[in-house]
Amino acid sequence: MQMIDRFGSHLTGSDRSAVAHYDRAVWNLMTLSNDPVADAKAALEADPGLVMGHCLSAALLLLGTEKALLPAAQKAIGRARQTGKSATMREQHHIAALSAFAGGSFGDAARHWETLLTDNPEDALAMFCAHQCDFFLGQSSELRDRPARRLGSLDPAWPGYGFYRGMQAFGLEEMNQYAEAEAAGRHALDLCKRDTWAIHAVTHVMEMMSRVDEGAEFLRQRSDDWAVDNFFQCHNWWHLSLYMLDRQDFDGALGLYDEKIKGGESTTMLDMIDASALLWRLTLHGADVGGRWTKLAAIWEPRINDGWYSFNDVHAVMAFAAAGEHRLLAKLLARMERAIAGQGEYAEATRLLGLPAAKAMAAHVEGRFGDAVELLLPLRAIAARVGGSNAQRDVLNQTLIRAAEQAGQKSLAVSLLNERQALKPKSNLTRLWRERALRAYQQQ
Repeated sequence: MQMIDRFGSHLTGSDRSAVAHYDRAVWNLMTLSNDPVADAKAALEADPGLVMGHCLSAALLLLGTEKALLPAAQKAIGRARQTGKSATMREQHHIAALSAFAGGSFGDAARHWETLLTDNPEDALAMFCAHQCDFFLGQSSELRDRPARRLGSLDPAWPGYGFYRGMQAFGLEEMNQYAEAEAAGRHALDLCKRDTWAIHAVTHVMEMMSRVDEGAEFLRQRSDDWAVDNFFQCHNWWHLSLYMLDRQDFDGALGLYDEKIKGGESTTMLDMIDASALLWRLTLHGADVGGRWTKLAAIWEPRINDGWYSFNDVHAVMAFAAAGEHRLLAKLLARMERAIAGQGEYAEATRLLGLPAAKAMAAHVEGRFGDAVELLLPLRAIAARVGGSNAQRDVLNQTLIRAAEQAGQKSLAVSLLNERQALKPKSNLTRLWRERALRAYQQQ
């Protein structure tokens, strides 16, 4: 039986009641809210033969880059393949994309979803998944352009139009097109106020432009839309902490770390990354973080053998190095060393960026600041390949500048801070940092 979801895509299944659950699951995924996993489960309980129900379940298990969920995702893909003997070509592309994703190839997965979207621009799940692959791969232009290739063919009244605009907004921001990004993000929010990815995109714009007070107020005013029944809320709290860091309100940032980011408690991968990223920045700038690193390192330890996404590894290294967990640090670095001899995206990303960045973080903690500079400098031009956003990867730039200062390479530190001020002229943190570096340079 062929049925149609709320976005206009055909579904292969046998029970129309399952479609309502499926629709709710996809909508919640688009808004990053409530519990799409439970809704996907309900859809499959109503119709075990719903091919896209199995595909959605697999996608939800894979998108968090949690390697422990990989076996369950592979089972869901197997069920989709088994039940999908009469699947449409679109559904077959979903299965192929998810299989590639589970096999560690985000690039191949994105290519399958792109082929699908060329003929089926209204497939919101495919767009969301491909967009996330672009994020994992650091493909900034595709973050912007993949939604744009669809928007011109779609009616602005179509239910998913705003979500595509929100994705486009994030891509525009990552390509430094801030005015266009903010306009797209606000348009998306006019169409759906709970579009958390669009809120996130506008927040990125304000952070990159150092519109600190405005950005903090924007997040607080819209907190009912992103901080209630929302599985992305920790990351937006992290963005609020960046505004506090720019003000050098370290106590406020630590308060968010403890109360909202729940560092050292949450075992969700994205939350753990945010926790490491915030504590590392605070530590770089001289804040006393107490025993928080030790608690966070303990949360990271069970992931030490994942070998799934290099971006995650770098944030685990931060925790192990800063906590003084030498055994765990050595174990993770050795595992990354072995990985670079392999094939595939993870091996390549680890070889090019993950391992050098990880070694640089360890060197910085160990006081080998010259080594940290030597490792980080070549990464600047290719940093996007490790994945994440410009705001997230800024931790590498900040570490490089601090390492240059502490290695006595004062002219390099000033040069990098000149560049930073040109990019973020309104940043209070950058202004004060540059003034200190200039004084040190002039006194040498």
